[in-house]
Amino acid sequence: MNNMKRHFGALAAGIAAAALLAGAAFADPAIIYDLGGKFDKSFNEAGFNGATQWAKDTGGKFADLELQNDAQREQALRKFASAGNSPIVIPGFSWSTALGKVAPEFPNIHFVIIDSVVDAPNVKSILFKAEEGSYLAGVLAAKTSKTGKVGFVGGMDIPLIHAFFCGYREGFMATNSSGEVFENYTGTTPDAWNDPVGAGELAKADFDRGADIVYAAAGGSGLGVLQAAKDAGKLGIGVDSNQNGIQPGSVLTSVMKRVDVAVYNAFKDDANFKAGTEILGVKDTGVALAMDDNNKPLISDDAMKAVADATGKISDGTIQVHDFMSDNKCP
Repeated sequence: MNNMKRHFGALAAGIAAAALLAGAAFADPAIIYDLGGKFDKSFNEAGFNGATQWAKDTGGKFADLELQNDAQREQALRKFASAGNSPIVIPGFSWSTALGKVAPEFPNIHFVIIDSVVDAPNVKSILFKAEEGSYLAGVLAAKTSKTGKVGFVGGMDIPLIHAFFCGYREGFMATNSSGEVFENYTGTTPDAWNDPVGAGELAKADFDRGADIVYAAAGGSGLGVLQAAKDAGKLGIGVDSNQNGIQPGSVLTSVMKRVDVAVYNAFKDDANFKAGTEILGVKDTGVALAMDDNNKPLISDDAMKAVADATGKISDGTIQVHDFMSDNKCP
């Protein structure tokens, strides 16, 4: 009898292992957030919102995890992949190195990385034309600013965030060629995404230099910029999620990267998973400015018309916003 129990136990274990190797299609999807946490009111939270909406619409369940430090990335990926979770969605460019190592170990698990490219047969990479949404924010800022001076506070000083700045400056200068745009970054390590105090100080410095609008592309650090704008009686611009309601009346708009839609679709469409790279911009509504009752009183008809005109021209190719990532140059 004991031998029979051992036999069936081994058989069950073998079936479970085979299911994992076969891709464990029955396992829940998963999302692992980048540093800053899933309630960062920005990039991570947009991903969480997309996953939550998918669960609400389908009755499904998903697994998730918040990182505590960079060293956990490979461990977290292996944990979910070993459990058969698929797809595993990871928002954030900082995941690329870990994913490049782990994805080949689990060829039947689907991975989706947002904001970076990993070339593997079981990885889908989703990018956003952040420069296009930032261009629209620059147009709006130029039409709204009374001083002709605006600021930018980026998170980590990396090419991806420079693309936000360059698009913003390009849109601003195309609308007000005699204006000025101040450029700042919170830091050079991943801690830059979670330093609202430091980001707030940079915004205050811009306000002291005459800026009356500061755009934050800094993850959780950007909350410090919006607070500084409120304290100074100036305006901030949010990023990734709709942050207009965080400091109502002090946020001109938010440059939304529809990370929520990307996560929702990754969960929904996993049965038709296709590896490769997908790039979403203004034309695809992958990036857009947030307009709602919180910022409606701040935007003039003239400014709204200018944004609508620029949106149409970007969509039809009349305006081609420069992509900093293509050459590391900011015109």
